[in-house]
Amino acid sequence: MAASSKIVDLRKLLAERYPQPRIFTQARLRTGLESFDKAIGGGLPKGAITELTSPIISAGSAFLISGLLRAAQQGRYFLALVDGRDSFDPQPLGNGCLRHLLWIRCTKTNEAVKAADLLLRDGNFPIVILDLVLNAADELRRVPQTSWYRLQRLVEPTPTAFLVLTRRSIISSAQLKLVLENNWRLQDLQQEANFSRLKVHVQRVQGGRQEVAAASQLRFTEAKAG
Repeated sequence: MAASSKIVDLRKLLAERYPQPRIFTQARLRTGLESFDKAIGGGLPKGAITELTSPIISAGSAFLISGLLRAAQQGRYFLALVDGRDSFDPQPLGNGCLRHLLWIRCTKTNEAVKAADLLLRDGNFPIVILDLVLNAADELRRVPQTSWYRLQRLVEPTPTAFLVLTRRSIISSAQLKLVLENNWRLQDLQQEANFSRLKVHVQRVQGGRQEVAAASQLRFTEAKAG
């Protein structure tokens, strides 16, 4: 009971220090993955954190990044990628996609979080991706929850969709929590058609539509790779 009481007190303190206004209607950024966009209310929520976890190494987070970058190319907007472990491979995408990418290469978690902070303060990117999938678990544990609340406050007044990729769920303030549920081999990832087989589980929604919160599993059946 004592531990539960302390957790409740901590949540109240964070809510008072970093209040989050209730969202009744919210703009969305279409990802270009049609079934995914429809299931989560029209796309990634702007002015909010979406956390997408990849518990399996071959779940397809890098594959998803390439799809989002192709969508940015088609939509003629810029995507900012904060690469937490300098692991992004741009070579397969071609110059057309890369002209729409701001790639920030980091090697440590604290560097990546600081870079995301600066990008969210700028507020001019339709989508900012913070990729922490390959960052060490002990580094991620050292990021205080107050840092995520601060990033949430920064993104709230902007038209930016903030997507954080992690190995395990770590962001309590994320409005939308998703889990990638794939287990692919290298040859599978080389097939463009696999965008139609990418599976995601909706884990939690805050401030969103009730029908989104009730969703259990999504399949991208109408996605286009570009």
